[in-house]
Amino acid sequence: MEFSSRARHKHLRLAGDRRELYPHSLQFYLEPPTESISLVEFESFAIDRLRLLKVVESLGVSYVRSTDSYKAKLESELRKLKFPYRALAEDDYEARRKDHISHFILRLAYCQSEDLRRWFLQQEMDLFRYRFNELTGNLMQKFLEHVNLAFEAVSEDLKTELTDELLTSTPGLSLTKVKEQMFYKVGLADAVDLFRTRRVFIKDGFAYVPFKEIDAIVLNNYRTKLSKALALTARSLPSIQSDERLQPLLNHLSHSYVGPDYSVQKNTGKISLEQIDALSVKSFPLCMRQLHKALRDNHHLRHGGRMQYGLFLKGIGLTLEQALEFWKKEFIRGKVDADKFDKGYAYSIRHSYGKEGKRTDYTPYSCMKIIMSNPPSQGDYHGCPFRHSDPELLKQKLQLYKIPPSGITQILELVKGMHYQLACQKYFELAHEVDDIGFSLNHPNQYFTESQKLLSGGREPKKELSNSGNSQQKNNTQESMNSNSTPTSSNTTADTELEGLEAYFTED
Repeated sequence: MEFSSRARHKHLRLAGDRRELYPHSLQFYLEPPTESISLVEFESFAIDRLRLLKVVESLGVSYVRSTDSYKAKLESELRKLKFPYRALAEDDYEARRKDHISHFILRLAYCQSEDLRRWFLQQEMDLFRYRFNELTGNLMQKFLEHVNLAFEAVSEDLKTELTDELLTSTPGLSLTKVKEQMFYKVGLADAVDLFRTRRVFIKDGFAYVPFKEIDAIVLNNYRTKLSKALALTARSLPSIQSDERLQPLLNHLSHSYVGPDYSVQKNTGKISLEQIDALSVKSFPLCMRQLHKALRDNHHLRHGGRMQYGLFLKGIGLTLEQALEFWKKEFIRGKVDADKFDKGYAYSIRHSYGKEGKRTDYTPYSCMKIIMSNPPSQGDYHGCPFRHSDPELLKQKLQLYKIPPSGITQILELVKGMHYQLACQKYFELAHEVDDIGFSLNHPNQYFTESQKLLSGGREPKKELSNSGNSQQKNNTQESMNSNSTPTSSNTTADTELEGLEAYFTED
């Protein structure tokens, strides 16, 4: 893939010659794109696909994948982000091009570790499954031919001859459905999953696969190809890392956040210090509630906790003067006297507000920043409780905070599946006694803002659409992967800015 800052009209002119590259709205992404695109378009495409995959993950945990609710929400997101959603559309070249290029950009970003590869593979598989099952029978057959999976159809005479065997060996099919259903002869290597679970008839080295099961064959084939492609891409990383334009963008995509900028405090000065204790119980996410309690108990936090909690408080509206007063009052109750605080800690607080050093206005940590970097060690209280706490200790903490046993079980299942942000989202729902918050939780300050809206009546709690579309977390969690690898940010300076800030928080 080539990248340049050339004007968009040039590659649009070239695009007309390349429409044959996308004969279908669906593909296996076997050939990387070769056209030149601008770095702006590079980042825009990648961020949109991240948003889409994040929705795919969230819906996969919250809804049964075959339900109308799941399909409607995913189609809505595909429409909104301008990805292919309707296979019959003849004028969706730009959507198909975006789909193709964005997949390969994220493949570069997500091949860098095993966790990232696993998360990317699972979400791409779920997205492919939805889009493949939306194809009509005719388009499905054309797609199979396009990707060289044109399996031999079983003739009507042979199907009649094998009716009893097909009926006995294929679960869920009645005699009428066997007669109506198209069957395909598939080599055992391609049908290994169906063979292992005894869902197909086997004869002479071929599996007789009904049309309704063909998606399992296609998905297995796609998984194998994509898994190998991710491994090969990982081997090519050294050459990509030498490109000073791309490497910062790729690192940013796999560890960042897309959402509101919480360095801009709309409520600056509207929260008093006296309110913080009450707010920590009602509207703080578990990570910040844990830090607040540790600060009140110990009258001190180590540098990782001060960074995480201090920037969060800044984000909810504490002014610089309030922050200095808050931290000083608490620290001098412990082993730090006023003089030591002024010399050792006050400068770092002013620095985080952009009043010292290079005068950068630092941004509160996103969930991904907390989950992916600087894990806590003994004596630390920062980090994500869902990611970094022992499950038994987490269970005790949830019990202490009056989360019902059934809710604790759901949260622990999500944690077991490494869906840390979704576990926090479930904690929000249980703590606020709502069925569906109606948004994806990606930031501690988002948690606070949405909690305050809900408690003040500014947000109407959403209910699940139907029982059939309701949460089936236990089953889906085992199929899905890790929310802790999902980035979401367009502010490419945030991580580098925070590196500078860390130097001022090193004193314990």
